[in-house]
Amino acid sequence: MTSGLAEYAPPGTPVVVALSGGVDSSVTAARLQEAGCSVSAIFMKNWNEPNPDGHCRWEADVADALEVCDRLNIPLNTVDLSQAYWDGVFADFLREYARGRTPNPDVLCNREVKFKAFLAHARALGGAFVATGHYARITREADRYALLKGVDAGKDQSYFLYTLGQAELAASLFPIGDLPKSEVRQRARALGLVTHDKKDSTGICFIGEQRFRTFLAHYLPAQPGIIRALDGRVLGEHQGVVYYTLGQREGLKIGGVRGAQEGPWYVAEKNVTANELHVVQGHEHPALLSRTLEADSLSWIAGEAPPAPFACRAKTRYRQPDQDCIVTALTGGRCRVTFAHPQRAVTPGQSVVFYLGDRCLGGGIIDCTGR
Repeated sequence: MTSGLAEYAPPGTPVVVALSGGVDSSVTAARLQEAGCSVSAIFMKNWNEPNPDGHCRWEADVADALEVCDRLNIPLNTVDLSQAYWDGVFADFLREYARGRTPNPDVLCNREVKFKAFLAHARALGGAFVATGHYARITREADRYALLKGVDAGKDQSYFLYTLGQAELAASLFPIGDLPKSEVRQRARALGLVTHDKKDSTGICFIGEQRFRTFLAHYLPAQPGIIRALDGRVLGEHQGVVYYTLGQREGLKIGGVRGAQEGPWYVAEKNVTANELHVVQGHEHPALLSRTLEADSLSWIAGEAPPAPFACRAKTRYRQPDQDCIVTALTGGRCRVTFAHPQRAVTPGQSVVFYLGDRCLGGGIIDCTGR
């Protein structure tokens, strides 16, 4: 089993699985059952708004969760955490987009819903631990818990878990963190689980199969404005600065520009006050590169920051390779990160997450960047 599971959850331990109706949480439940734990499951209903076709995505997911529980012979409860999701995640998501930033709701969902509201609900039902299908690992070293990357580098989800502290890690299990995704699917197939070939959910969890801009426009109506080159030339019109992110090239609809070379344009700046997008040509244009950033809302796995300044590696978006950097403490609970090499499209509102090898140290929210 995954690192430390036998030590933390010996046979008979009551464990509540966050069963999403996907293959990862399905195999999570199966592995715990195989280890002799007393397993029950809860399906979290976090989003009640219907898709444009009138269907709610959770309806299909809960049906799959029920089939998995029937197959494994474990009880399933359903809890409606949609209000906690709206208050703790989605309201902040909208505020950040309205400011022209690009938030990461998965980070907030883990902090405010899965390992807060859900954890409290699971404990009320008698669970000693909660377990999720995250690709990450938890180890115990002396009197401290550490968060490690998942063994499958292509699926590692520690980036989204950096806000978890010692209390959350002590109460959590990640039973598939030591498995590659391919083996997870093989195990699900061997067990006859209906989710074995279910497509992984991508993008923002509550949107489902719909266009992001269409979804966002329902809450933040379009406010068209000017697209400019950095020299001030007007190149076109955008549909609303909140719908774009730094480094984006899709959806700009900039045709041939007199005096400019052929090639795609990229968003380099968002001026929310003037309602303007500023764009450049060239994937590695200097205006898209940052050598430093400042972050706030810092969170440290160990409960406190390492002595600063310190060298480590960091990523500013999910799936980015780790980058060498120096982290320096600033006043007001902030830090400055100086990278060994310029980074492309570092985006305020996203998270910067710090690592030493496979160990996740913590992270924070990117506030501003510098060249």
